[in-house]
Amino acid sequence: MGRMHSFGKGMADSTLPYKRTPAAWAAKHSAKEVIDQITRYAKKGLTPSQIGVQLRDSAGIAQIKNITGRKILRILKHAGLAPETPEDLYHMIKKAVQMRKHMEKNRKDKDQKFRLILIESRIHRLARYYRRTRMLPPNWKYDANTASSLVA
Repeated sequence: MGRMHSFGKGMADSTLPYKRTPAAWAAKHSAKEVIDQITRYAKKGLTPSQIGVQLRDSAGIAQIKNITGRKILRILKHAGLAPETPEDLYHMIKKAVQMRKHMEKNRKDKDQKFRLILIESRIHRLARYYRRTRMLPPNWKYDANTASSLVA
């Protein structure tokens, strides 16, 4: 799949293992233990991707879904700990807020202004998708003036 605002095709990435059963060293963890760890990390304030990295690095669990049967975000939604804004949208908004802060100090940075337009168009496109799939309320709208309150 091609990139949205560049020329790259983006073919290099990691692939999932063919076997869907957990590896021998990861099979020693029960689904209940893993779910408890996920909820504990979420209560500490970690995002779903940070939880996955933490479990991969500390417990050796490569794929949570192979052990529990559910993905991390589904587990968090079931426990009522899911973030209100999707993680990818949150990080794009955070980047746009940082760019706006930079633009206030450096008014003549034309390239930054162009990149900000690209980021905000991605935010609008992603928000439209999340409204359509009902992950965001239908009246949710990105506003650059109030975006810093969403990130804080």
